Amino acid sequence: MIWNTNKECMPREQMRDLQGKRLQKLVSYVYHNVPFYRNKMQEMDLSPDDIRSIDDIVKLPFTTKQDLRDNYPYGLQAAPASEIVRVHASSGTTGNPTIVGYTRRDLAIWSEVMSRCLSAFGVTRNDTFSVSYGYGLFTGGLGAHYGVENLGATVIPASTGNTEKHLRLIRDLNITGIACTPSYALYLAEVIERMGLSKDDLHLHIGAFGAEPWTENMRQEIQQRLGLKGYNIYGLSEIMGPGVSYECEEQHGSHINEDHFYPEIIDPDTLEVLPHGQTGELVFTTLTKEGMPLLRYRTKDLCSLMEGTCPCGRTNIRMTPIMGRSDDMLIIRGINVFPSQVESVILEMKEFEPQYLLVVDRKNNLDTLEVQVEVRRDFFSDDIGAMLGLKKKLSDKLKSVLSINADVKLVEPNSIQRSEGKSKRVIDKRKLV
Repeated sequence: MIWNTNKECMPREQMRDLQGKRLQKLVSYVYHNVPFYRNKMQEMDLSPDDIRSIDDIVKLPFTTKQDLRDNYPYGLQAAPASEIVRVHASSGTTGNPTIVGYTRRDLAIWSEVMSRCLSAFGVTRNDTFSVSYGYGLFTGGLGAHYGVENLGATVIPASTGNTEKHLRLIRDLNITGIACTPSYALYLAEVIERMGLSKDDLHLHIGAFGAEPWTENMRQEIQQRLGLKGYNIYGLSEIMGPGVSYECEEQHGSHINEDHFYPEIIDPDTLEVLPHGQTGELVFTTLTKEGMPLLRYRTKDLCSLMEGTCPCGRTNIRMTPIMGRSDDMLIIRGINVFPSQVESVILEMKEFEPQYLLVVDRKNNLDTLEVQVEVRRDFFSDDIGAMLGLKKKLSDKLKSVLSINADVKLVEPNSIQRSEGKSKRVIDKRKLV
Protein backbone atom coordinates (compact mmCIF):
# COMPACT_ATOMS: atom_id res chain seq x y z
CA MET A 1 0.00 0.00 0.00
CA ILE A 2 1.24 3.50 -0.88
CA TRP A 3 0.59 6.07 1.85
CA ASN A 4 1.27 9.27 -0.14
CA THR A 5 0.96 8.65 -3.87
CA ASN A 6 1.55 12.31 -4.70
CA LYS A 7 5.03 12.35 -3.15
CA GLU A 8 6.10 8.69 -3.40
CA CYS A 9 5.18 8.38 -7.08
CA MET A 10 6.03 11.89 -8.23
CA PRO A 11 7.55 12.18 -11.75
CA ARG A 12 11.33 12.59 -11.56
CA GLU A 13 11.52 16.08 -13.10
CA GLN A 14 8.76 17.31 -10.84
CA MET A 15 10.63 15.88 -7.84
CA ARG A 16 13.84 17.63 -8.85
CA ASP A 17 11.98 20.91 -9.23
CA LEU A 18 10.48 20.49 -5.75
CA GLN A 19 13.90 19.63 -4.29
CA GLY A 20 15.42 22.71 -5.90
CA LYS A 21 12.80 25.04 -4.45
CA ARG A 22 13.14 23.49 -1.02
CA LEU A 23 16.93 23.70 -1.18
CA GLN A 24 16.80 27.41 -2.01
CA LYS A 25 14.53 28.03 0.97
CA LEU A 26 16.69 25.86 3.24
CA VAL A 27 19.97 27.59 2.34
CA SER A 28 18.48 31.02 3.00
CA TYR A 29 17.07 29.75 6.29
CA VAL A 30 20.34 28.36 7.66
CA TYR A 31 22.37 31.30 6.32
CA HIS A 32 20.32 33.72 8.39
CA ASN A 33 19.78 31.52 11.45
CA VAL A 34 22.90 29.37 11.93
CA PRO A 35 26.21 31.29 12.32
CA PHE A 36 28.17 28.09 11.63
CA TYR A 37 26.72 27.80 8.12
CA ARG A 38 26.82 31.52 7.44
CA ASN A 39 30.55 31.59 8.28
CA LYS A 40 31.20 28.49 6.17
CA MET A 41 29.42 29.98 3.17
CA GLN A 42 31.12 33.34 3.53
CA GLU A 43 34.51 31.59 3.61
CA MET A 44 33.53 29.95 0.30
CA ASP A 45 32.27 33.27 -1.10
CA LEU A 46 28.78 31.82 -1.35
CA SER A 47 25.46 33.53 -0.78
CA PRO A 48 21.94 32.06 -0.80
CA ASP A 49 21.36 33.68 -4.20
CA ASP A 50 24.00 31.34 -5.69
CA ILE A 51 21.69 28.34 -5.11
CA ARG A 52 19.14 28.27 -7.94
CA SER A 53 18.43 24.56 -8.44
CA ILE A 54 19.13 21.20 -6.86
CA ASP A 55 22.20 20.89 -9.11
CA ASP A 56 23.81 23.72 -7.12
CA ILE A 57 23.94 21.56 -3.99
CA VAL A 58 27.52 20.61 -4.87
CA LYS A 59 28.56 24.21 -4.12
CA LEU A 60 27.55 23.87 -0.47
CA PRO A 61 29.84 22.80 2.40
CA PHE A 62 29.74 19.36 3.98
CA THR A 63 28.73 18.83 7.61
CA THR A 64 30.38 16.17 9.77
CA LYS A 65 29.70 14.51 13.09
CA GLN A 66 32.60 16.49 14.51
CA ASP A 67 30.90 19.75 13.49
CA LEU A 68 27.89 18.72 15.56
CA ARG A 69 30.08 17.89 18.55
CA ASP A 70 32.09 21.11 18.22
CA ASN A 71 28.84 23.09 18.30
CA TYR A 72 27.40 21.18 21.26
CA PRO A 73 24.75 21.51 22.48
CA TYR A 74 22.64 23.93 20.39
CA GLY A 75 25.12 25.63 18.04
CA LEU A 76 23.53 24.21 14.87
CA GLN A 77 19.96 24.80 15.95
CA ALA A 78 18.13 27.10 13.53
CA ALA A 79 14.75 27.48 15.21
CA PRO A 80 14.39 29.56 18.39
CA ALA A 81 14.15 27.63 21.66
CA SER A 82 10.48 28.62 21.97
CA GLU A 83 9.70 26.52 18.88
CA ILE A 84 11.62 23.39 19.92
CA VAL A 85 9.15 20.87 21.35
CA ARG A 86 11.39 17.78 21.65
CA VAL A 87 15.09 16.94 21.88
CA HIS A 88 16.77 13.66 20.99
CA ALA A 89 20.45 12.73 21.20
CA SER A 90 22.68 10.26 19.41
CA SER A 91 23.86 7.07 21.05
CA GLY A 92 27.51 7.79 20.30
CA THR A 93 30.11 6.43 22.72
CA THR A 94 32.87 9.02 22.30
CA GLY A 95 32.94 12.79 22.69
CA ASN A 96 29.88 14.98 23.11
CA PRO A 97 26.57 13.46 22.03
CA THR A 98 24.81 15.06 19.09
CA ILE A 99 21.78 16.99 20.31
CA VAL A 100 18.89 17.31 17.84
CA GLY A 101 15.95 19.63 18.41
CA TYR A 102 12.59 19.16 16.68
CA THR A 103 9.84 21.69 16.00
CA ARG A 104 6.19 20.67 15.90
CA ARG A 105 6.37 20.64 12.09
CA ASP A 106 9.47 18.40 12.20
CA LEU A 107 7.57 15.87 14.29
CA ALA A 108 4.63 15.98 11.88
CA ILE A 109 6.96 15.28 8.94
CA TRP A 110 8.61 12.48 10.91
CA SER A 111 5.23 10.84 11.53
CA GLU A 112 4.40 11.26 7.83
CA VAL A 113 7.55 9.57 6.52
CA MET A 114 7.23 6.78 9.10
CA SER A 115 3.66 6.17 7.92
CA ARG A 116 4.99 5.84 4.37
CA CYS A 117 7.46 3.20 5.58
CA LEU A 118 4.95 1.19 7.56
CA SER A 119 2.39 1.29 4.75
CA ALA A 120 5.03 -0.05 2.36
CA PHE A 121 5.55 -2.96 4.78
CA GLY A 122 1.83 -3.72 4.64
CA VAL A 123 0.82 -2.26 8.01
CA THR A 124 -2.83 -1.13 8.16
CA ARG A 125 -5.22 0.24 10.78
CA ASN A 126 -6.11 -3.36 11.62
CA ASP A 127 -2.61 -4.21 12.84
CA THR A 128 -1.24 -4.21 16.37
CA PHE A 129 2.39 -3.17 16.32
CA SER A 130 5.05 -3.66 18.99
CA VAL A 131 7.72 -0.95 19.02
CA SER A 132 10.72 -2.71 20.51
CA TYR A 133 13.36 -0.10 19.85
CA GLY A 134 14.63 1.75 22.90
CA TYR A 135 12.58 4.75 23.96
CA GLY A 136 14.13 7.90 25.41
CA LEU A 137 16.88 9.94 23.79
CA PHE A 138 17.38 7.30 21.07
CA THR A 139 15.14 8.17 18.11
CA GLY A 140 14.03 4.63 17.27
CA GLY A 141 11.30 4.12 19.86
CA LEU A 142 9.35 7.38 19.63
CA GLY A 143 9.99 7.68 15.90
CA ALA A 144 8.30 4.38 15.14
CA HIS A 145 5.69 4.94 17.85
CA TYR A 146 4.22 8.11 16.34
CA GLY A 147 4.39 6.65 12.85
CA VAL A 148 2.22 3.70 13.91
CA GLU A 149 -0.25 6.04 15.62
CA ASN A 150 -0.34 8.41 12.65
CA LEU A 151 -1.15 5.47 10.36
CA GLY A 152 -3.98 4.43 12.67
CA ALA A 153 -2.68 1.04 13.84
CA THR A 154 -2.50 0.05 17.51
CA VAL A 155 0.92 0.65 19.07
CA ILE A 156 2.39 -1.39 21.94
CA PRO A 157 5.32 0.64 23.40
CA ALA A 158 7.24 -2.46 24.48
CA SER A 159 10.74 -0.95 24.25
CA THR A 160 13.50 -3.42 25.24
CA GLY A 161 14.04 -5.63 28.26
CA ASN A 162 12.06 -8.48 29.87
CA THR A 163 11.91 -10.43 26.63
CA GLU A 164 9.86 -13.34 28.00
CA LYS A 165 7.11 -10.95 29.14
CA HIS A 166 7.27 -9.26 25.76
CA LEU A 167 6.79 -12.56 23.96
CA ARG A 168 3.77 -13.40 26.10
CA LEU A 169 2.28 -10.05 25.08
CA ILE A 170 3.04 -10.76 21.42
CA ARG A 171 1.15 -14.05 21.77
CA ASP A 172 -1.72 -12.93 23.99
CA LEU A 173 -2.42 -9.55 22.34
CA ASN A 174 -2.24 -11.00 18.82
CA ILE A 175 0.52 -8.58 17.90
CA THR A 176 1.02 -8.69 14.13
CA GLY A 177 4.05 -6.46 13.61
CA ILE A 178 7.28 -5.59 15.39
CA ALA A 179 9.93 -2.89 15.03
CA CYS A 180 13.35 -3.68 16.48
CA THR A 181 16.99 -4.28 15.58
CA PRO A 182 17.62 -7.42 13.48
CA SER A 183 19.92 -8.80 16.16
CA TYR A 184 17.13 -8.45 18.73
CA ALA A 185 14.75 -10.22 16.35
CA LEU A 186 17.11 -13.19 16.32
CA TYR A 187 17.31 -13.04 20.11
CA LEU A 188 13.51 -13.15 20.22
CA ALA A 189 13.62 -16.29 18.07
CA GLU A 190 16.03 -17.90 20.55
CA VAL A 191 13.83 -17.05 23.52
CA ILE A 192 10.73 -18.35 21.73
CA GLU A 193 12.42 -21.71 21.32
CA ARG A 194 13.68 -21.64 24.91
CA MET A 195 10.12 -21.00 26.18
CA GLY A 196 8.86 -24.02 24.26
CA LEU A 197 6.89 -21.88 21.82
CA SER A 198 7.04 -21.79 18.05
CA LYS A 199 6.38 -19.17 15.42
CA ASP A 200 2.99 -20.82 14.87
CA ASP A 201 1.96 -19.75 18.39
CA LEU A 202 2.35 -16.10 17.32
CA HIS A 203 0.59 -13.90 14.79
CA LEU A 204 3.60 -11.88 13.63
CA HIS A 205 3.71 -11.24 9.90
CA ILE A 206 5.56 -7.90 9.53
CA GLY A 207 8.97 -6.89 10.86
CA ALA A 208 10.51 -3.41 10.57
CA PHE A 209 14.21 -3.88 11.23
CA GLY A 210 16.91 -1.22 11.37
CA ALA A 211 19.44 0.71 13.51
CA GLU A 212 22.27 -1.65 12.48
CA PRO A 213 23.51 -3.18 9.20
CA TRP A 214 22.19 -6.64 8.35
CA THR A 215 22.56 -9.00 5.45
CA GLU A 216 20.14 -10.79 3.14
CA ASN A 217 21.10 -14.07 4.80
CA MET A 218 20.20 -12.62 8.18
CA ARG A 219 16.84 -11.54 6.75
CA GLN A 220 16.11 -15.08 5.59
CA GLU A 221 17.08 -16.43 9.01
CA ILE A 222 14.74 -14.01 10.81
CA GLN A 223 11.87 -14.62 8.41
CA GLN A 224 12.16 -18.38 8.71
CA ARG A 225 12.41 -18.43 12.51
CA LEU A 226 9.75 -15.81 13.28
CA GLY A 227 7.36 -16.56 10.42
CA LEU A 228 7.15 -12.98 9.19
CA LYS A 229 8.35 -10.83 6.29
CA GLY A 230 11.22 -8.59 7.36
CA TYR A 231 11.75 -5.13 5.89
CA ASN A 232 14.68 -2.77 6.19
CA ILE A 233 14.06 0.70 7.59
CA TYR A 234 16.87 3.26 7.62
CA GLY A 235 17.45 6.48 9.47
CA LEU A 236 19.82 8.37 11.70
CA SER A 237 19.17 10.79 14.52
CA GLU A 238 21.08 13.67 12.93
CA ILE A 239 18.81 13.65 9.86
CA MET A 240 15.49 12.72 11.50
CA GLY A 241 15.48 9.22 12.96
CA PRO A 242 13.95 6.09 11.42
CA GLY A 243 11.98 6.82 8.26
CA VAL A 244 14.63 8.31 6.00
CA SER A 245 14.27 5.32 3.68
CA TYR A 246 12.34 2.05 3.57
CA GLU A 247 11.92 -1.13 1.58
CA CYS A 248 8.70 -1.91 -0.26
CA GLU A 249 7.19 -5.34 -0.92
CA GLU A 250 9.87 -5.96 -3.55
CA GLN A 251 12.59 -5.96 -0.85
CA HIS A 252 15.04 -4.68 -3.45
CA GLY A 253 16.58 -1.45 -2.26
CA SER A 254 15.15 1.15 0.12
CA HIS A 255 13.11 4.08 -1.21
CA ILE A 256 14.39 7.42 0.10
CA ASN A 257 11.86 10.03 1.18
CA GLU A 258 13.72 12.42 -1.06
CA ASP A 259 11.16 15.20 -0.93
CA HIS A 260 12.53 15.67 2.62
CA PHE A 261 16.03 14.14 2.51
CA TYR A 262 18.22 14.74 -0.56
CA PRO A 263 20.81 11.96 -1.05
CA GLU A 264 24.28 12.04 -2.61
CA ILE A 265 27.03 9.43 -2.81
CA ILE A 266 30.58 10.75 -2.51
CA ASP A 267 34.07 9.32 -2.60
CA PRO A 268 35.03 9.52 1.10
CA ASP A 269 38.62 10.42 0.18
CA THR A 270 38.23 12.95 -2.64
CA LEU A 271 34.71 14.14 -1.62
CA GLU A 272 33.71 14.07 -5.28
CA VAL A 273 30.09 13.13 -6.04
CA LEU A 274 29.86 9.66 -7.58
CA PRO A 275 27.37 8.61 -10.26
CA HIS A 276 24.42 6.39 -9.40
CA GLY A 277 25.42 2.76 -9.10
CA GLN A 278 28.86 3.41 -7.61
CA THR A 279 29.49 2.63 -3.94
CA GLY A 280 30.60 5.44 -1.69
CA GLU A 281 29.65 7.41 1.39
CA LEU A 282 26.01 8.42 1.76
CA VAL A 283 25.37 12.16 2.27
CA PHE A 284 22.03 13.76 3.18
CA THR A 285 20.65 17.29 3.12
CA THR A 286 17.49 17.88 5.17
CA LEU A 287 15.29 19.82 2.77
CA THR A 288 12.44 20.61 5.18
CA LYS A 289 13.85 20.36 8.70
CA GLU A 290 13.32 23.40 10.93
CA GLY A 291 14.85 22.55 14.31
CA MET A 292 18.33 21.47 13.23
CA PRO A 293 18.60 21.38 9.43
CA LEU A 294 21.83 20.01 7.99
CA LEU A 295 23.62 20.68 4.71
CA ARG A 296 25.33 17.69 3.07
CA TYR A 297 25.73 15.64 6.22
CA ARG A 298 28.31 12.87 5.86
CA THR A 299 26.69 9.76 7.35
CA LYS A 300 29.79 7.53 7.04
CA ASP A 301 27.46 4.79 5.76
CA LEU A 302 28.64 3.08 2.57
CA CYS A 303 26.12 2.17 -0.14
CA SER A 304 25.04 3.18 -3.66
CA LEU A 305 21.95 4.74 -5.23
CA MET A 306 19.84 2.64 -7.57
CA GLU A 307 18.42 3.95 -10.81
CA GLY A 308 15.41 2.47 -12.56
CA THR A 309 11.73 2.05 -11.90
CA CYS A 310 10.54 -0.10 -9.02
CA PRO A 311 7.68 -2.52 -9.81
CA CYS A 312 5.85 -1.20 -6.72
CA GLY A 313 5.10 2.04 -8.57
CA ARG A 314 7.17 4.34 -6.36
CA THR A 315 9.51 6.67 -8.25
CA ASN A 316 11.65 7.80 -5.32
CA ILE A 317 15.27 6.78 -5.73
CA ARG A 318 16.42 3.69 -3.85
CA MET A 319 19.57 3.02 -1.84
CA THR A 320 21.24 -0.36 -1.56
CA PRO A 321 21.69 -2.00 1.86
CA ILE A 322 24.46 -0.46 3.96
CA MET A 323 27.59 -2.54 3.38
CA GLY A 324 29.49 -0.97 6.26
CA ARG A 325 30.76 2.33 7.54
CA SER A 326 33.77 4.25 6.40
CA ASP A 327 34.68 4.99 10.01
CA ASP A 328 34.32 1.49 11.49
CA MET A 329 35.74 -0.30 8.49
CA LEU A 330 38.51 -2.54 9.71
CA ILE A 331 41.83 -2.30 7.89
CA ILE A 332 43.70 -5.51 8.66
CA ARG A 333 47.11 -5.95 7.07
CA GLY A 334 46.11 -3.42 4.41
CA ILE A 335 42.81 -5.17 3.58
CA ASN A 336 39.41 -3.50 4.09
CA VAL A 337 37.19 -5.80 6.17
CA PHE A 338 33.54 -5.21 7.10
CA PRO A 339 31.71 -7.22 9.77
CA SER A 340 28.86 -7.68 7.28
CA GLN A 341 31.20 -9.72 5.06
CA VAL A 342 31.91 -12.12 7.92
CA GLU A 343 28.22 -12.27 8.79
CA SER A 344 27.24 -13.19 5.24
CA VAL A 345 29.62 -16.16 5.28
CA ILE A 346 28.43 -17.39 8.69
CA LEU A 347 24.76 -17.16 7.72
CA GLU A 348 25.36 -19.21 4.58
CA MET A 349 26.44 -22.15 6.73
CA LYS A 350 23.77 -24.19 8.50
CA GLU A 351 26.21 -25.30 11.21
CA PHE A 352 26.38 -21.86 12.87
CA GLU A 353 24.13 -19.60 14.86
CA PRO A 354 24.00 -15.98 13.58
CA GLN A 355 26.04 -14.89 16.58
CA TYR A 356 29.66 -13.88 16.16
CA LEU A 357 32.38 -11.59 17.50
CA LEU A 358 35.43 -10.21 15.71
CA VAL A 359 38.51 -9.60 17.85
CA VAL A 360 41.26 -7.60 16.16
CA ASP A 361 44.69 -7.37 17.78
CA ARG A 362 48.30 -6.61 16.91
CA LYS A 363 50.97 -9.15 17.82
CA ASN A 364 54.64 -8.79 16.90
CA ASN A 365 53.66 -5.74 14.79
CA LEU A 366 51.24 -7.86 12.76
CA ASP A 367 47.45 -7.43 12.74
CA THR A 368 45.44 -10.50 13.71
CA LEU A 369 41.76 -11.30 13.25
CA GLU A 370 39.94 -13.79 15.45
CA VAL A 371 36.39 -14.77 14.52
CA GLN A 372 34.39 -16.26 17.38
CA VAL A 373 31.22 -17.96 16.22
CA GLU A 374 28.58 -20.08 17.95
CA VAL A 375 28.04 -23.60 16.65
CA ARG A 376 24.41 -24.71 16.50
CA ARG A 377 23.53 -27.26 19.15
CA ASP A 378 22.85 -29.97 16.56
CA PHE A 379 26.38 -29.63 15.22
CA PHE A 380 28.32 -28.99 18.45
CA SER A 381 30.30 -32.09 19.36
CA ASP A 382 33.05 -33.50 21.57
CA ASP A 383 34.50 -35.06 18.41
CA ILE A 384 37.71 -33.06 17.97
CA GLY A 385 38.07 -34.17 14.38
CA ALA A 386 34.58 -32.99 13.48
CA MET A 387 35.16 -29.60 15.14
CA LEU A 388 38.52 -29.15 13.40
CA GLY A 389 36.87 -29.97 10.08
CA LEU A 390 34.13 -27.40 10.72
CA LYS A 391 36.71 -24.81 11.74
CA LYS A 392 38.69 -25.37 8.54
CA LYS A 393 35.53 -25.17 6.43
CA LEU A 394 34.68 -21.74 7.85
CA SER A 395 38.30 -20.54 7.72
CA ASP A 396 38.55 -21.40 4.03
CA LYS A 397 35.29 -19.60 3.20
CA LEU A 398 36.35 -16.52 5.14
CA LYS A 399 39.72 -16.47 3.38
CA SER A 400 38.01 -16.53 -0.03
CA VAL A 401 35.77 -13.57 0.90
CA LEU A 402 38.15 -11.45 3.01
CA SER A 403 41.43 -12.25 1.24
CA ILE A 404 43.14 -12.64 4.64
CA ASN A 405 43.45 -15.49 7.10
CA ALA A 406 41.23 -15.39 10.16
CA ASP A 407 41.72 -17.46 13.32
CA VAL A 408 38.34 -19.13 13.77
CA LYS A 409 37.29 -19.98 17.32
CA LEU A 410 34.22 -22.21 17.60
CA VAL A 411 32.23 -21.61 20.79
CA GLU A 412 29.22 -23.26 22.44
CA PRO A 413 25.64 -22.10 21.78
CA ASN A 414 24.53 -19.07 23.85
CA SER A 415 28.09 -18.22 24.91
CA ILE A 416 28.38 -14.91 23.04
CA GLN A 417 26.72 -12.07 24.92
CA ARG A 418 23.35 -10.99 23.50
CA SER A 419 22.10 -7.44 23.14
CA GLU A 420 18.57 -6.06 23.11
CA GLY A 421 19.77 -2.95 21.32
CA LYS A 422 22.55 -2.56 18.79
CA SER A 423 24.78 -5.61 18.92
CA LYS A 424 28.52 -5.28 19.53
CA ARG A 425 30.27 -7.27 16.82
CA VAL A 426 33.85 -5.95 16.97
CA ILE A 427 36.52 -5.60 19.64
CA ASP A 428 39.56 -3.80 18.25
CA LYS A 429 42.33 -4.13 20.80
CA ARG A 430 44.79 -2.21 18.64
CA LYS A 431 43.15 1.05 19.76
CA LEU A 432 43.99 0.27 23.37
CA VAL A 433 47.75 0.15 22.83
